[in-house]
Amino acid sequence: MDSSTGLILWLAVLILCSAFFSATETAFSSLNRIRLKNLAASGNKKAELALRMAEEYDKMLSSILIGNNVVNITASAIATVLFLKVSEEYGATLSTIVMTILVLVFGEISPKSLAKESPETFAMFSAPILRVIMTVLAPFNYIFGLWKLLLNKIFRTKEDRGITEQELLTMVEEAQSEGGIDQQEGDLIKSAIEFNDMEAGEILTPRVDLTAVDIEEDHQTIYNIFMETKFSRIPVYRETIDHIVGVIHQRDFFVMIRTKGQTMEDIIKPVVFVSDSIKISKLIKHLQKNKSHMAIVTDEYGGTMGVVTMEDILEELVGEIWDEHDDVVEDVERLEGGDYLISGSAPIEEVLELFDCTEETEQNTVSGWVMEKLEKIPEIGDVFETETLHVIVKELDGRRVAKVLIRQT
Repeated sequence: MDSSTGLILWLAVLILCSAFFSATETAFSSLNRIRLKNLAASGNKKAELALRMAEEYDKMLSSILIGNNVVNITASAIATVLFLKVSEEYGATLSTIVMTILVLVFGEISPKSLAKESPETFAMFSAPILRVIMTVLAPFNYIFGLWKLLLNKIFRTKEDRGITEQELLTMVEEAQSEGGIDQQEGDLIKSAIEFNDMEAGEILTPRVDLTAVDIEEDHQTIYNIFMETKFSRIPVYRETIDHIVGVIHQRDFFVMIRTKGQTMEDIIKPVVFVSDSIKISKLIKHLQKNKSHMAIVTDEYGGTMGVVTMEDILEELVGEIWDEHDDVVEDVERLEGGDYLISGSAPIEEVLELFDCTEETEQNTVSGWVMEKLEKIPEIGDVFETETLHVIVKELDGRRVAKVLIRQT
């Protein structure tokens, strides 16, 4: 084997090494740590090693860059010697052109593209080799570590590396689009992430829709209310609805009627009172602690704003919960021609998301949003427009909006 053949073989080995370093860098920068943690937890030793190395990313990156530059420079030097043997006049130029093409295609683009497709697999493959390289280059990594500390002090670079809520939601959307989770799982995860941001005032049943009974009400009337509403619990007030004294259970009420040995005061259970600004994540713990399924939401003056039940809170996680006694009511109904008939009680945030509308409002429901826009008590046929929506009031319930027709413009 002559010297030229030996140089060509060395050149091929060095380009292969360049491909290894490039692929390794891409693999560790794009791998899914959660997937790697699951593999490590199942007993995969290579995954465990790759995960440990990923946690030392700065040292690993320094080793990769040092190794990649060494092999690329050495390959360029060998190529120059090889091409100078072919032509002393154009050898350097030919070496530059050929090595640029070879390194780009075989040392950078191709290996990085392959590693990007299966980052975890390649990271586990390269981890043992890279561990040896990092050990050999440990003195250099130490020096570069000190250099990095100096740069950080000079430029005072400090970045929050924690994952924000918005970034977490984006990760869920990406996992959903890539098929890792289905839409139902994605919606549940998003609801759980956003759960802590929601307040009781956003999900309460408002005072005007609240079913409650006077403590002095006759038993037949209360019985009729239980039969008509199918509710298992009803708040009880004294004189006015702003003075709620507790809640009665349907079962306890029927037992009281049958035995006739108790009074309303005997069966009233204590009720939880909260402000409208309490987070529902805190409220659900409060209800659990007090072994209660219902909370009365009060305003700043102590008056009754509405009621929040355990079911209302759970529906924010899993969606509407219907039982066999409920009349199923759809908040959003799509009509022919692309128009939508929207319930006035529908959450305005969800409706705006449906139309990809970025408009901001402090209202919780469509009814409140319509009144905010019209700046008056709505009437049937009232119309207003936003930048992207055409809204018509179709039905009223007293002074509230019951239905609106929304058309995207």
